[in-house]
Amino acid sequence: MGNEYAVGWGTLALINAGLAQGKNRSGLMWFLASLLLGPIATLALVIFEKLPEEGGTHDD
Repeated sequence: MGNEYAVGWGTLALINAGLAQGKNRSGLMWFLASLLLGPIATLALVIFEKLPEEGGTHDD
């Protein structure tokens, strides 16, 4: 039972890393945070807005 739990937690961390990169955030940082926080990190990622891309053009 504990092994399936660990696999699920690790899978969630990988999904969160991909979700974070889609919002222009650090995938590695969110992967590590997800290992500690699990579903709480997922909720935070869903709530947070997408960051603007660095080095992009700005309309001033």
